[in-house]
Amino acid sequence: MTRGAARTTVRPRRRTSVAGVIGELLITAGVIVLLYVVWQLWVGDMIYGAERNASGAAQSQLWQEQWEQQNPGAVAPSPTSSAAGEDPATPVTAPPPVMAEPADGERFAVMHIPRFGPDYMVDMAGGVTRARTLDPIGIGHYPGTMMPGQPGNFAVAAHRTTWGKPFNRIADLHVGDALVIETEAGWYTYRFRTLEYVKPNAVEVLLPVPQAMDVPAGTAYMTMTSCSPMYAMTERIVAYSVFESFTPRTDAGPPASLQAVT
Repeated sequence: MTRGAARTTVRPRRRTSVAGVIGELLITAGVIVLLYVVWQLWVGDMIYGAERNASGAAQSQLWQEQWEQQNPGAVAPSPTSSAAGEDPATPVTAPPPVMAEPADGERFAVMHIPRFGPDYMVDMAGGVTRARTLDPIGIGHYPGTMMPGQPGNFAVAAHRTTWGKPFNRIADLHVGDALVIETEAGWYTYRFRTLEYVKPNAVEVLLPVPQAMDVPAGTAYMTMTSCSPMYAMTERIVAYSVFESFTPRTDAGPPASLQAVT
């Protein structure tokens, strides 16, 4: 080596240990799990929620279009008068038709909750299994309970977190809030009354008269159930409502109960 030439320092190669490899794998796995949680609880929920509302809106529009095709002579009321000369804001009520209980996973209605916004339109289907109803569709009907408008208990369930979380804001309901069940025949309006927190095995909330054993039902109720607290299953949050009226699908349009709340 000549004088003044740059001296090259050769560093020894760093040895890879088994512990180091395992540590890096664990860090990578942790990052993947964190990204999955972020997706499932926030980003995915936003996407699923939008899909649920879009599906419900499409079903509602389809029912209306089918009714208009079957009733070509019907004329929509003007802003100042209805076809019958009545106030168009006054809902046309009628005895509620009796619906057959849906099969597991069979869609039969769309739930509107004005308190949750004008875009809230979530499909309802038979059964409360996650695989067939709650995860892919939204709101499920407890088999064996009543159908909309019938005396007794129309009981439904939905997620409060994940999969679009249809009942995420169930605790935000106010006394008197409208809960509207739209079907092919028309709209069933219920009015919210109270919340209750129970243990997961408290099946008494599904009785014909909720929490009242051996009491015959003379009133039509709706019971909505979901998990409580958030991101846990230690309890159930239950919302009780009372049936108010049925509005058939006519040229008068949907009931006033669907108007936005303030």
